[in-house]
Amino acid sequence: MKRATMIRLFLLGLALTGAVGSVSYADQCVPDPNAVCPAIFDPVTCNNGVTYSNSCFAAADCAKGCRPA
Repeated sequence: MKRATMIRLFLLGLALTGAVGSVSYADQCVPDPNAVCPAIFDPVTCNNGVTYSNSCFAAADCAKGCRPA
């Protein structure tokens, strides 16, 4: 009985660790210096304090919390 409980707790721990690990990887973004964005001037200012010419360039730079400038 005790062994079965320990195995269940171990498997639950593995499942929770995998879920937390996948969330942390999902939040990571790698800037894309070769992004192909339209040349439309629609400026946005993001949480990093940078104003980009449009939201495509902001997304390519992994900027978050962007609002129209």
